[in-house]
Amino acid sequence: MSQLPNIIQDLALILVLAGIVTLIFKRLRQPLILGYIVAGFICGPHLSIFPTIADINSVSTWADIGVIFLMFTLGLEFSFKKLVKMGPSPVIAACTIIFCMIGLGALAGHFFGWNRMNSLFLGGMLAMSSTTVIYKALDDMGLRQQRFASSVLGALVVEDILGILLMVILSTMAVSNQFEGTELFYSLLKLAFVLILWFIVGVFLIPTFLRRARPLMSSETLLIMALGFCFLMVVIAVNMGYSAAFGAFMMGSILAETVEAEQINTVVAPVKDLFGAIFFVSVGMMVDPGIIGQYWLPIVILILLIIVGQAIFGTMGFMLSGKPLRVAIQCGFSMAQIGEFAFIIASLGVSLKVTEPFLYPVVVAVSVITTFLTPYMIRLAPRAADAVERHMPYRVRHVLNSESYIASANSENTWRRLIDALVKQTLAYSVLCIAMLAISLSSLLPLSRKLFGHWYGNAFCGVVTFLVLSLFVRAIVMRKNHSDDFRALWNEKIYNRFPLIFTIIVRYLIASSFVFYLINYLSPYSTILHWLIAFALMGCIMMSHRIQTRSKGLEDLFMRNLKSRDVQAQRSGEATPTYADQLLTHDVHLTIIQIPMNSTLAGQSLRQLDLANKTGVMVAAIVRSGQRINVPGGDAILFPGDKIQIIGSDDNIKAFCETINTSIFPDIVLADDNDLILRSITVGTNSTLCNKTVCQSRLREDYECMLIGFEEDNGQIGLPQAQRIIMPDDRLWVVGEKVAIHRLVQSN
Repeated sequence: MSQLPNIIQDLALILVLAGIVTLIFKRLRQPLILGYIVAGFICGPHLSIFPTIADINSVSTWADIGVIFLMFTLGLEFSFKKLVKMGPSPVIAACTIIFCMIGLGALAGHFFGWNRMNSLFLGGMLAMSSTTVIYKALDDMGLRQQRFASSVLGALVVEDILGILLMVILSTMAVSNQFEGTELFYSLLKLAFVLILWFIVGVFLIPTFLRRARPLMSSETLLIMALGFCFLMVVIAVNMGYSAAFGAFMMGSILAETVEAEQINTVVAPVKDLFGAIFFVSVGMMVDPGIIGQYWLPIVILILLIIVGQAIFGTMGFMLSGKPLRVAIQCGFSMAQIGEFAFIIASLGVSLKVTEPFLYPVVVAVSVITTFLTPYMIRLAPRAADAVERHMPYRVRHVLNSESYIASANSENTWRRLIDALVKQTLAYSVLCIAMLAISLSSLLPLSRKLFGHWYGNAFCGVVTFLVLSLFVRAIVMRKNHSDDFRALWNEKIYNRFPLIFTIIVRYLIASSFVFYLINYLSPYSTILHWLIAFALMGCIMMSHRIQTRSKGLEDLFMRNLKSRDVQAQRSGEATPTYADQLLTHDVHLTIIQIPMNSTLAGQSLRQLDLANKTGVMVAAIVRSGQRINVPGGDAILFPGDKIQIIGSDDNIKAFCETINTSIFPDIVLADDNDLILRSITVGTNSTLCNKTVCQSRLREDYECMLIGFEEDNGQIGLPQAQRIIMPDDRLWVVGEKVAIHRLVQSN
């Protein structure tokens, strides 16, 4: 290997430069993403002062891999269950922000005279706030335990999934060049079908595989398997016409429901950091100072649009979701920037060749400046809230700061829970039925006809498909008919029985339609006869005990896989209590704080700390080594690494966090005298150790030394026996600090 390949030289330049620049940005307390972008600009082709990248195409390939890892880890931190548990509030807030910002960005692009595709992609870029930047800013400013922070992070979770949908929509529009509502509707319908199918099949298969392979799984093999699953889904997604980022995110969200999710996130993190750094460096390489100078006016306008638009639309969105005015303003101001998703959408436009070259560096410049301004916008939010409240009538301010109406609006009744469960169940099993019919009729049927002939092949395919289909259609009709909500409504009023029976009839017709479609596709007889056969077969399915057992077994396995992570969290005591959401309707909330390893609070009881009087917080639980201590008493002692669940207002929790940060032991520098040394000692005739057993010598208690052994005549060291008597002229080998050894020698 006489000459290094260009890719190795480029990687050396990228990583060394990125490391140095990020250290500087770390010192300046700026996000690392900005450091990577600056490093990319320095080593890019537009700046000739420093060495530049030799092979940009190879770096772009590595950057694409970085996008895959970024979306994969983003999916690992995402959870469909958590999204459902959040309720409508974050969905309302995120949808309001995204739709308004897309429209604002598209109008801005039209105002600049850009074409329609550039304007649409610009709107998509401006709509997505940076999860990484916001999380880092809140963490650095000590605000992550504040009440508004949880609302912001919840909305960002929804924005991530909407960003994936936005990428799919933009890709479809770019490829087909169609902007009609019908085309978009079918694209969204297909996307929803794929999402549900992948999620159901993935949750059913992957956790089962990991659970059985767990005894053989090490960190190394877990990393290989996780990356293998990730790239497999990427290949499937690309072959189906979706982006690689979409497939990576989907696999990450599936693995997020497994017990191994946290471990996977841990082992994948270094790989993600490496390729993610290369991606952001490649973003910086796209920055052209000439283009930025040419488009300085659009850049300034876009920065103002993001700051003002996110602040206004964000506040409006969070208010519509039920947040008080002050909290809504804090949330809106926190989201006034664009980040990694904007780069990914920009890369998508470049790869599809539907956006102009100038758009990428313009968006990068806007992102860098808005990211830099994020901490200042967060600090500005309370003052802006004070100013708005001063100029607002009292009655209006009182209504906007109240959450009581939201609490009543979000209350659920039995009917709502039952209908919601029935819709989810019917939708999930219908997707499985459609997928089964599509696979069977497109793959199994041609093979059966080739092996057995036309009609025998039809019969074989029909029987096999029906046996599998029966497991799903029975669940559509029979599941939830014996649930607590169904029984409660049935026994509550006689008038409830007709609508309950109606739901069964509707589900029966839906299930029968799948059986009818299979029969009608394979049989040449009349439609009426096919419907009669379908109804008769559905009756047999519902009466079959074997089908019932297998159908219930499959659903139980799926639910076991889906809830495995929650069950583990409950067993370990790390699950968030159910009452936490109820506190949000009041002026207090629950948060989790970990006691630092070097905290002076460790080792003290709750009574000694007196947190309620000093900081105003109450300790609801202590989580230690996977075990939860609920409502600990005053004698409960805090230990380093304990996670404590505390309840209080924003000011109370802020005061407690300041106490945590200031109650830290100073760094201790060990002196040389504290080092342990090994020394041999000859027992004198007048020594206090003479004629005493090893146990009676009290070397540990009186001299703080440890006896290693007795030196034998052959030079070997024999292990000390507790009952061995120490005799004069015995040669002892002892270990202790220098001062202790010196004291022992002087006394003996």
